[in-house]
Amino acid sequence: MAPPSARELAFTALSHWRRTDRFADAILQQLLSHAELSSSDRAFATELFYGILRNLTLLDFWIDHLRSGSIEHDSRDLLRLGLYQLFLLRTPGHAAVFETVELGGRRKRPLINGVLRAALRRSAELQAAAASEGLATRWSHPEFLVERWTQTYGAEAAAALCAWNNKPAPLYARVNLLRTTVEAFLGANSTAKQLDQLPRFVRLETIPTEALARGDCYVQDPSTATACELLDPQPGETVLDACAAPGGKTSYLADLMHNSGDVVACDRNPARLEILRENLHRLGATSGRVLLQDWMANESSGALTAGSFDRILVDAPCTNTGVMRRRVDLRWRLQSKDFARMRHEQLTILRSVVPFLKPGGVLVYSTCSMESEENEVVVAQVLRDAPFLRLSEQRSVLPFRDHYDGAFAAKLTRVT
Repeated sequence: MAPPSARELAFTALSHWRRTDRFADAILQQLLSHAELSSSDRAFATELFYGILRNLTLLDFWIDHLRSGSIEHDSRDLLRLGLYQLFLLRTPGHAAVFETVELGGRRKRPLINGVLRAALRRSAELQAAAASEGLATRWSHPEFLVERWTQTYGAEAAAALCAWNNKPAPLYARVNLLRTTVEAFLGANSTAKQLDQLPRFVRLETIPTEALARGDCYVQDPSTATACELLDPQPGETVLDACAAPGGKTSYLADLMHNSGDVVACDRNPARLEILRENLHRLGATSGRVLLQDWMANESSGALTAGSFDRILVDAPCTNTGVMRRRVDLRWRLQSKDFARMRHEQLTILRSVVPFLKPGGVLVYSTCSMESEENEVVVAQVLRDAPFLRLSEQRSVLPFRDHYDGAFAAKLTRVT
């Protein structure tokens, strides 16, 4: 049996995604790991799969204009594949139609061929029809998210945010000063561009495989610096990273502390804890130690002492609405009820963690969500619950304003 083509792999990935609740990146990683594809074909398969998910509503809008009545799921996936190539990748018509039709099998080929050739003939009409639609169709976002962001940020910002989410994310990394220097890293990686406002961070054109293996850098968006720099850990201090896996922020804290002090990194998932341990070892974060801890259980593992930490970072689980351009199918998995569910989880974690902060200590609460229910509302509730805490500072990163992933961080100080 011949190995699958890039188009066939993307079609298979779409089918798996539609039939399960798994996230797209896990599905694609599994399929690519068993596929004998060249690097260019792997990139093409990724572009097709992720691009279709980013533009799902728009593609279905065109399909519904071209074909009335019900369409089998597999046939719809093939039409999405063909239309994405024709209208959004600008693939030559004959190649896009022929290769997509070939995937359909004898029974589906007439339908796929007829609809895609009609799309070629009606291209201008279809493009104009889409342009007159609202944000939810043009940028393929659920209506409840578009309405929420329009109410919060205004129509122009909501449009900019939806457009941002549909762009492939650039590659950023933090240079790990526990292993190298920024100057040495830039010298060894000619495509790396240092960021003016965040000198430890670089933008890259290609994945620096060897540098990653050595621990010279860690792939993370510059917005992740917000929480760590707001926490401002000092050498010699005792720091708790309450929700630490996979370890990007933990290693940054150890870096900021020059590996002097004690960073306790917790997670409730044993598998993720092992990834955390491996990352800290690779990055040379010798001041970090890992601990299995479920804060949702509202009790300590017994290895922690109340009032013993100078600084605590709670980088809480969240809906991840600030990182949708990196998690391309998140918008389709998210439901409006998830905001309240996550707020409950975030408050439970904070209430469990607060007793471990020293008087005079600093706690930073952070998320990669842009939703007030998970950010300002959570902070306000914690301040009501714990009157000995004071809000010192609050920061947010908004993609349409700051041009990085969305993030939120609040600095709380314990006064007694």
